[in-house]
Amino acid sequence: MTVGFSGSCLCGAVTFESEMEPMAVGHCHCEDCRKSSGTGHCTHVAVREDALSLNGSVTAFEKPADSGNLVSRHFCGTCGSPVYSTNAARPGNIFLRASVVDQPEKLEAQLVVWTKRATAFDPVDKKLMGFEAEIPPEVMAEMMAAE
Repeated sequence: MTVGFSGSCLCGAVTFESEMEPMAVGHCHCEDCRKSSGTGHCTHVAVREDALSLNGSVTAFEKPADSGNLVSRHFCGTCGSPVYSTNAARPGNIFLRASVVDQPEKLEAQLVVWTKRATAFDPVDKKLMGFEAEIPPEVMAEMMAAE
């Protein structure tokens, strides 16, 4: 596998390699991302599921998002590090947490969603393309069409 980037959880029990560069990198300020990250937002790195090799065991927590779509958050059962999420509305895609990528220099955020839920302690980066709620389907489709 040609590696675009790789990563691991805090304890190293879960590792991954992506054979592609990220299709998209974005910040999310929704309440679920804030609570699951322990900070003001999550940064997600989108890749195709078939381009990712995951090793180790993850535990999942599922909860419907504000959109009604079921989101599954996967984390290391040993150290608790969030590793990735999936969204029922985006089959075939995985959204890795940027915090577990070992080459952060390969990541550059392009957008921010749920800006209306951003907190005063973690303001929105105004230089990025921003959306008050979830990303519009046509924008998501364009970004996810990347090879």
